Amino acid sequence: MKRTVGAVLILLMLAACGGPKGSPRNLDNACMLLQERKPYARAFRKVERKWGVPTHVMMAMIHQESKFDGNARTPHRFALGVIPMGRQSSAYGYSQALDGTWDEYRDETGNRRARRNDINDATDFMGWYMTKTRDRLGIPLDDTYNQYLAYHDGHTGYKRGTWKSKGWLITVAGKVSARAEVYRSQLARCRYR
Repeated sequence: MKRTVGAVLILLMLAACGGPKGSPRNLDNACMLLQERKPYARAFRKVERKWGVPTHVMMAMIHQESKFDGNARTPHRFALGVIPMGRQSSAYGYSQALDGTWDEYRDETGNRRARRNDINDATDFMGWYMTKTRDRLGIPLDDTYNQYLAYHDGHTGYKRGTWKSKGWLITVAGKVSARAEVYRSQLARCRYR
């Protein structure tokens, strides 16, 4: 009996530590994605109320940055093709926030315990960052294309126009914008709210 109770307690503790690992099954359907991962829907609604960033915009950007994988990291770099040189950047988590920008977010918001692999913290970070983008650069919160360019290249890089010489980034921003529109129309037809 004691062994059974002990085993059940261990399983419960392991289950409590977990949560879904990796990406949701259906990344192309916003309604199914939010149905599968109900905490995501709550996180998006909270950020939409707090920061005013539309859910479909955040979802499209997270899809591009991490495919909704909270433990996503940039690939490793290799010298001579075989010698590991560390990762391409410090980007990590759902939002792929860099160390310095994440620290700035935690300092400004007072959310010192925020974690990049927590959907609530990652979406709040995106709301904070995109609101700063609107305030600093005049880009509306629902302008997915330019919000993504500013998110990827940073406020200073966007202002300098560094993205203009990156054809691949312009293509990606177009794809993110198109995905946001698909998500928007899907969310309008399902019981997201």
